[in-house]
Amino acid sequence: MAAPAPRRCCLGWDFSTQQVKVVAVDAELNVFYEDSVHFDRDLPEFGTQGGVHVHKDGLTVTSPVLMWVQALDITLEKMKACGFDFSQVLALSGAGQQHGSVYWEAGASQVLTRLSPDLPLHKQLQACFSISDCPVWMDSSTTAQCRQLEAAVGGAQALSGLTGSRAYERFTGNQIAKIYQQKPEDYSRTERISLVSSFAASLFCGSYSPIDYSDGSGMNLLQIQDKVWSQACLGACAPHLEEKLGPPVPPCSVVGPISSYYVQRYGFPPGCKVVAFTGDNPASLAGMRLEEGDIAVSLGTSDTLFLWLKEPTPALEGHIFCNPVDPQHYMALLCFKNGSLMREKIRDESAACSWSEFSKALRSVEMGNRGNLGFYFDVMEITPEVIGRHRFNAEDREVSAFPRDVEIRALVEGQFMAKRIHAEGLGYRVLPKTKILATGGASHNKDILQVLADVFGAPVYVTDTANSACVGSAYRAFHGLAAGTDAPFSEVVKLAPNPRLAATPTPGASQVYAALLPRYAQLEQRLLSQPQGPLE
Repeated sequence: MAAPAPRRCCLGWDFSTQQVKVVAVDAELNVFYEDSVHFDRDLPEFGTQGGVHVHKDGLTVTSPVLMWVQALDITLEKMKACGFDFSQVLALSGAGQQHGSVYWEAGASQVLTRLSPDLPLHKQLQACFSISDCPVWMDSSTTAQCRQLEAAVGGAQALSGLTGSRAYERFTGNQIAKIYQQKPEDYSRTERISLVSSFAASLFCGSYSPIDYSDGSGMNLLQIQDKVWSQACLGACAPHLEEKLGPPVPPCSVVGPISSYYVQRYGFPPGCKVVAFTGDNPASLAGMRLEEGDIAVSLGTSDTLFLWLKEPTPALEGHIFCNPVDPQHYMALLCFKNGSLMREKIRDESAACSWSEFSKALRSVEMGNRGNLGFYFDVMEITPEVIGRHRFNAEDREVSAFPRDVEIRALVEGQFMAKRIHAEGLGYRVLPKTKILATGGASHNKDILQVLADVFGAPVYVTDTANSACVGSAYRAFHGLAAGTDAPFSEVVKLAPNPRLAATPTPGASQVYAALLPRYAQLEQRLLSQPQGPLE
């Protein structure tokens, strides 16, 4: 079989919790190659489950850094074995699981600059890390450090105003503080601390790659307005931290040419550029091609909102990050725990376990549900912190039950009204040009999407985002190539496949929900003021 014609391309990498993945995207923005290495399956010698080690305390969660290095080796060898033409790669970028951190041993930078093309990376970097098992985003062992950080800057809201989030156990600053307090010798032997994203970029550059503003926003250390490290936060976490982190950079920065190691071992061109790597959530925003005023709703086990913001108002809930494709703007993340499992539970109870019956019930009750509102939190919700099921009639009196069709509409309308209210609490505004991008399991249900369109008053589109962090990284590599021309990201990716229109707002929807949304917000406040007991 003849070799395929050469295609100029960019590579997008994703160093995620469970695997390393790569895609190649050509100049017309078509994905023409993808591959992955799954940690549990392909690197069983590291003994991970779901890509991590959960420690005996049930709170500490880490991943072996050399597993990530070896996964990169294996991926590149697989590409080489199947004849991938590395000489056509113009640039590459990537994503890393957010919040995880890597600790480079003193002297590691010299090893990186002198890599031998005769050996795989993992053989050469074995002595380069002062901490062999890196804390990752699933770790929740740093509550004491979180409280110390908030106290140092004047409280949770002050920290959120400064860094975009109150203190979270998984955020990197608190993880660094724990390492400094519990392993001071390891900390002092560390010459550089990377995020997973900048660690991966460093492997490609053969030198330490800076942390980008967007992934740097997930550390409780970066002042998101000024894009500089907060001296107060650094001082509260550990000494000499600023020099160990290095200065942060804009996400579209070219952080270097590719290391000669990859030129000699795999045939990359010497001019191949490495564009700053970022976090997986920011990279997904790029992959979904969100623009100002847009919102992405991932309707999965938990529901996640990605928002594009111009003027954020940081709060005690949610996260605000610097935007990965427009340094003047921001993005926000909001997570709602009671997502698809709650929808499935109400489907089983009120629609005989049938999605078609669920949809029929949703269609049978008019918008606004005759003024009936419901809150359905079988597990303690994050946004807001409430548990239990609470139903209110049109007079705002709590009632013990609804008819089945009213119950189903109350669930779906309530879930989407909560999303809009909490998004607006972070500074989000629906604009005339707003698009909503729906992904995840429930995005296949047209009747659920219709309620989403009605509540937000904006058209809903669906797209396949299975590789959004990878594809977004390749798009960002193209953007990095064009960055010198000041081309906006939306211009660089205009050839990419468009999402499909799934629902438009029903006429009259905006009036219905203009009346309901303030009621829903007031009832939520009423619930928050009540003591939260365990679910009956």
